[in-house]
Amino acid sequence: MRLWLNRTSEVSLREQLITQVVLAILCKELLPGQRLPSTRDLARRFTIHANTASAAYRELEHQGWLEFRHGSGVYVRASQPAAPLSPQIAAEFTVDRLIGELVARVRKQGANETLLRSRLRRWLALEPPSRWLVIEPDPELRRIVIHEMAQALALPIVGCAPEECAAPALLDGSMPVVLPSKAANVRKLLPAGSELTTLQVHPVSAELMAYLKRYLPEHAADLIGIASRWSEFQRIGRTMLIAAGLAPESLLVRDPAHPGWKRGLEATAGVVCDSLTALELPARAFPMRFTLLDAASVAHLREMEATLCGDNPSA
Repeated sequence: MRLWLNRTSEVSLREQLITQVVLAILCKELLPGQRLPSTRDLARRFTIHANTASAAYRELEHQGWLEFRHGSGVYVRASQPAAPLSPQIAAEFTVDRLIGELVARVRKQGANETLLRSRLRRWLALEPPSRWLVIEPDPELRRIVIHEMAQALALPIVGCAPEECAAPALLDGSMPVVLPSKAANVRKLLPAGSELTTLQVHPVSAELMAYLKRYLPEHAADLIGIASRWSEFQRIGRTMLIAAGLAPESLLVRDPAHPGWKRGLEATAGVVCDSLTALELPARAFPMRFTLLDAASVAHLREMEATLCGDNPSA
């Protein structure tokens, strides 16, 4: 069994021993039923106190990794322990297993552990992004963008107003994205050198007008609903429908933020709505759903994610 102990680390020697024995088991350097060095041998070989080695072995026995056989010694248990119920310990268990698999693969490729440790330190220092950050002043528009991104992306997505975007707690570990109309202002607020991805969007008015040209004029007398928490969507939808020939009195504008907003929508021929509000419509209401984000823009975000995660975007 190979061990490396850092005597200047904040992590105790006991904890270092426990972690490395677990890794050795997970990467199959220590096999089920294999005998481990005695606490005295371990203490002598690595110049540590025998009590430290004994405490580490006892903790590993308690966790289910090792077993003591009276008069024979310490052995790797025939079966690995099940993941503990505590969420924190279960997460640590999963990470340890993945690290163990990584160590085993590195050794199989013939690379030494010094190289492995140096590359791990480099990657940890780089702190690759682990989430998306939608920077948008309008909270309702921000909700729509986050919803549409979440349908296609795997990483978590959070949002903030422009005045909050430079806060380290938000920016660290994030990939900022912004809508075109806000890009110039947001770039001025971000620290120098920060990357910012500009999302490409469908022009709501143009898409809505194209839809209406197919729908009208045979339905010009129908009652049409407009529903969105985003006030600009309500304004654009109403303007375009009137421009297309619908009478203002035939439009039913609803804001889901208000109580009773669904009233009357089931009586409409259709409800012009954003992709998020479409999920909340009454069961018998027909959604005329308009997505905001351009498909090519979403595909670009997915490629960025795949690069970070090491996946093949074409798979």
